[in-house]
Amino acid sequence: MKKTVAAAVAAAFVVGTSATTFAAANPFSDVPAGHWAYNSIAKLAAEGVVEGYGDGTYRGDRNITRYEMAQMIAKAMAKNPGGSSKAELDRLAAEFRDELDALGVRVAELEKYADKVEWHGKIEYTYKSARTDNIHGGKTKVNMDDWIFRFEPVAHVNDHWTLRARIDAHADLSRDNASNFSLERGWAQGDYDNFQVKVGRQPLYTNEDGIIWDTEYTGGEMSFGNLAHGLKATVYGGRLGAGKVGGSERNAGSWNGRQDGVSAHPRWTEAAGARGNFSESERRDDPSSFWAVNLQYTPKETGLFAGAGYYQIKDDDFKFNGTDPDGNKIPNASYTRHNDSDKAKIWSVNAGYQFGSKAKLWGAYAKNSEADFENYSWQALFNYGNLYGGGGQYGVKKGRWSVWAGYKRLGSNASLCAINWDDAYAGTKGVVAGFSVAPMDNVVFLAKYFKGKYITGSGDAERLFGRVEFFF
Repeated sequence: MKKTVAAAVAAAFVVGTSATTFAAANPFSDVPAGHWAYNSIAKLAAEGVVEGYGDGTYRGDRNITRYEMAQMIAKAMAKNPGGSSKAELDRLAAEFRDELDALGVRVAELEKYADKVEWHGKIEYTYKSARTDNIHGGKTKVNMDDWIFRFEPVAHVNDHWTLRARIDAHADLSRDNASNFSLERGWAQGDYDNFQVKVGRQPLYTNEDGIIWDTEYTGGEMSFGNLAHGLKATVYGGRLGAGKVGGSERNAGSWNGRQDGVSAHPRWTEAAGARGNFSESERRDDPSSFWAVNLQYTPKETGLFAGAGYYQIKDDDFKFNGTDPDGNKIPNASYTRHNDSDKAKIWSVNAGYQFGSKAKLWGAYAKNSEADFENYSWQALFNYGNLYGGGGQYGVKKGRWSVWAGYKRLGSNASLCAINWDDAYAGTKGVVAGFSVAPMDNVVFLAKYFKGKYITGSGDAERLFGRVEFFF
């Protein structure tokens, strides 16, 4: 595209000022006053949309790249035009979306003017295989195929507030059945220069990298990000859904065929050998209340990072383990010795080192001071690459990859709702390894392996996990 053509197009769509009514000093030595695009180029230069070159020339006869055109569109969108100019810019933004994405933060700020609602999501296939020693004797192997169709819309309210959601439908391919779409998350988010606010049913993934929480909760969250260079503080409070926490030993039954924590296969509990768990009927009407605080220091790219956290949860599941035939509560013998606490008080620390943009070594430790059994968790991991854990969201570029390995020990009464369905799971300890790769844009392959033992009692535990994600 000739630069003069691009300038005229941008001027007509963005500035909204007639070439016959605008006059300004000649901004470029190679654009004479009599040139047909002179007024448009002068206006764009005055608005900061085009800048020319250091020698004072515009070089309008040179072909420009798509990336250069995207830069002009981004600067034009920053003017927040309306009417027909906005409509034309919306079409240009759609055509040059990939190039605009490459501009990073500026585009994230500008896209809200192009569309009030952004629709992203993914289709995800997951294969899981658990090979364990059953607590009742013998060995069990269970395989599971899971398919998720997910929508994650973002609706822009104003310059600071957005509405965000996650809507999932599941399918168990081994049985050829599926669920209806359900709202898993829905929250309002306010982003400001020095802090962020979230209200509603939202994700809960804290700075220990998954050894305590990987779930959602209903409540409020406030983060303060400019306490000092690289320092961030977050305060949480609200309710966790029934069945999220319970107090147990050997709680491997948390891993199942569904990402939402609802068991899709009765043999998962048999395979894992879970014990000390509240029954599903008891958990269903028993949500937990909690509050928490996180403090984290993270360098921009290279250097040491560290953080700490504290979580206090209240739930009768910690104290009682179900009911007898007469409806009397049965004490929970898998949480405290004297069955005298309905709380969890978990504190955590994490630290590591970031080696540039690809290599990272880190670890985390968490302990529940209220529990007497399986009351602490820790992990140590090393990652090399730029796709740790998988794609995460739309925008993954072809050629990205990561490999990682480490060790995890996840006590059931500290890792209350951790990443129990990927590699290591609550109630086990052992080595983990994984890799992820993007063979093409917005397509990710992910594999994980765990080999270990139960923390309580004897027995081996092994897991294979594979996933392919198609983002849109």
